[in-house]
Amino acid sequence: MKHFKVVEWNYLLNHAASDHRRKVIQNHRGTRRDPRNHYVKTEALWQKVAHATALEAAYQPAAESVRVAKAAFAIAGLTARRREAGRLIHLLFDSFSHPAPAGIRSAPTRIRQLLYRAQPYQIDLQIELRQETNRLVVTGQLLDVSHPEMIGRDVHVTLSNRRGSVVKTTTNQFGEFRGEVENSGDLEVSFAGIGGKPVVILLPKALEP
Repeated sequence: MKHFKVVEWNYLLNHAASDHRRKVIQNHRGTRRDPRNHYVKTEALWQKVAHATALEAAYQPAAESVRVAKAAFAIAGLTARRREAGRLIHLLFDSFSHPAPAGIRSAPTRIRQLLYRAQPYQIDLQIELRQETNRLVVTGQLLDVSHPEMIGRDVHVTLSNRRGSVVKTTTNQFGEFRGEVENSGDLEVSFAGIGGKPVVILLPKALEP
């Protein structure tokens, strides 16, 4: 019994076989039309493969799926950077770790003060909720503590709510910066530190004590 190679079936189904070869295969498979015939089964299998290949080539994922996948890869790429950056940052002060004065303890807290050290910078942050627009107003200052006479000017600072809202700003001649980002509950402040190493401050639930 004659057997045909896989590549010959592929050529036949893709109309790439020569006329002579196509007739040989068709005549041979036509000698028995029993569904159990090896050639009938092989042809059916390769037709399924060809159909699946055509569908795969025409497939276009949904835009939302692409966006989610890209975001996942971006987050994965930042993980190592954040771990490294986390070892460089030290929290010196957090107003939420100190009890509010007795007269205002029951009032909702809408302002948070933080102080960090990330050599050579000292980072002073104030986070405030603007309720009418549901945005976080972030005000900060970078100081080079190794050279008090030097100020962290012209440093690019990125603010993110970790839900797709990103704001970029730059420190002024006094090392100060300010920006507003949509309030998702979380906040991320990042900039390039000494040697270009990223300094990333993560604040989950930024205004919840």
